[in-house]
Amino acid sequence: MSLLSDLINLNLSDSTEKIIAEYIWIGGSGLDLRSKARTLPGPVTDPAKLPKWNYDGSSTDQAPGDDSEVILYPQAIFKDPFRRGKNVLVICDAYTPAGVPIPTNKRFNAAKIFSHPDVVAEEPWYGIEQEYTLLQKDTKWPLGWPVGGFPGPQGPYYCGAGADKAFGRDIVDSHYKACLFAGINVSGINAEVMPGQWEFQVGPTVGIAAGDQLWAARYILERITEIAGVILSLDPKPIQGDWNGAGAHTNYSTKSMRNDGGIDVIKKAIEKLSLCHKEHIAAYGKGNERRLTGRHETADIHTFSWGVANRGASVRVGRDTEKAGKGYFEDRRPASNMDPYVVTSMIAETTILSKS
Repeated sequence: MSLLSDLINLNLSDSTEKIIAEYIWIGGSGLDLRSKARTLPGPVTDPAKLPKWNYDGSSTDQAPGDDSEVILYPQAIFKDPFRRGKNVLVICDAYTPAGVPIPTNKRFNAAKIFSHPDVVAEEPWYGIEQEYTLLQKDTKWPLGWPVGGFPGPQGPYYCGAGADKAFGRDIVDSHYKACLFAGINVSGINAEVMPGQWEFQVGPTVGIAAGDQLWAARYILERITEIAGVILSLDPKPIQGDWNGAGAHTNYSTKSMRNDGGIDVIKKAIEKLSLCHKEHIAAYGKGNERRLTGRHETADIHTFSWGVANRGASVRVGRDTEKAGKGYFEDRRPASNMDPYVVTSMIAETTILSKS
């Protein structure tokens, strides 16, 4: 095993200019991540200089067997924390051979929205709070929970420490450092309210980079849990009953919101969101109705609400923003399994491009 470890950690730059690029894409469910590696002649930092590639879409539920080729377009590059050296992770989106984005390619439409001159001028910033649950591999029961049973009620676990309160910290810390190594702007981590549940925050990021970085962070977490023999769950309500669900609260601001008088822009944006509540909910993640019940720090899925420092509202405005008269707001509705390309671009489209 020590030899295997030595081989895994070989530094290729000692013997060759070649690098390994791990091409990553989103599979047919819209949530599963797939990847495969290829050798390149030398280091690359610009995704436009990477070759396109293809894969068998019939094996990912993204193409029929008699016309199975799907083309990968490289879109974002990150340093590879697993192979290290000059090796890279490559976030890709997927197209037919004719250049048409396939249905699960949500990045394509998001990029169109983020390249709109009015959106570019507003420099939309995002901070996404990705909650997730770690499950025991054999039982698919939360990490740290007694098999077939339940821990003590919620209360001591949120931001807690201790063997009876925090479960999986080695995985969480490994992920934190791996993301920073990769070049992902992870701004923090914390243990969540339900034991076995954690959160990392990506941001602030601008525009399409929010989606690229969150998907890359999810991929790295999948790989780390694979190594640890633990299952990653992004289910918005993994355990029914008196337990918190898992969300992906999305913090958002535009240049106008960050400038003096921005609070009025924020209120107008929230008003626009209220008028499109059903459309946003429909796009904010599968199974979200199990989470947005009006309990456990959520608003009821059927009713839009907002408030200052109110974690039971659809949208929360922070005390600091209210006091300063400018800043950002938090959309608390997105589920943990949401597609960040969809959510971030939809918020920008509604608040910046909508004339209502």
